[in-house]
Amino acid sequence: MNDNRKTPAHVKNKDLSPSSVDQIAQFLTDVRSKPKVGGSARGRLVFAMDATLSRQPTWDHALVIQAEMFHATAAIGGLDVQLIYFRGLGECRSSKWVSNPDSLARLMTSVGCRGGRTQIERILRHTLRETAKKSVNALVFVGDAMEENVDDLCVVAGELGLMKLPVFMFHDGREPVAASSFREIARLSGGAYCPFNAASADHLRELLAAVAIYSAGGINALERHDNTKSARMLLEQLK
Repeated sequence: MNDNRKTPAHVKNKDLSPSSVDQIAQFLTDVRSKPKVGGSARGRLVFAMDATLSRQPTWDHALVIQAEMFHATAAIGGLDVQLIYFRGLGECRSSKWVSNPDSLARLMTSVGCRGGRTQIERILRHTLRETAKKSVNALVFVGDAMEENVDDLCVVAGELGLMKLPVFMFHDGREPVAASSFREIARLSGGAYCPFNAASADHLRELLAAVAIYSAGGINALERHDNTKSARMLLEQLK
């Protein structure tokens, strides 16, 4: 069968497991120029998941971390989240916008893995449409593979960058094509690439919470919730 996917240049092993702090640095150096959420405004975050069968081995663990991310924003009361996932034969579904962390956790745990190919471009284009209706502060994507034309994804990532909408690409595993592609999507959008594995679970949980808090309330919210290494790291770069 003819496969029109493009394989990025070779990725060195040492580039596959840098710390989340290092990977987020590029986003943070430019974040001052991005609009901040504050006052009575509510942050808006699209949270996207690859729910194809290859993620089954780590799925339950990932769901726990992803759901806990939003409980960190409960005290702020200023973050609306939309869940979107793909799986199966062309299935790609999005939820309504949710403001209650418990409601979002229930939505996440209701999703199961099914065999299929990645649909990352649909996620990116969906987020573009959403921010055209009402500004979205960030897109978080969690996945382990990329089976699409990377140039097509990069075009849409660049459009998100022009909209000042950073994409945080969390990589579940070490697959090199996905790593290279996720890095480029993050770079073009002004976001960040972060490795995701069981060993870094605690730091990932903190980093996701910090991203959610920043999306909800900007730098002032982070200043009030600087009791984690990730939050302090964000504050140091934001100031």
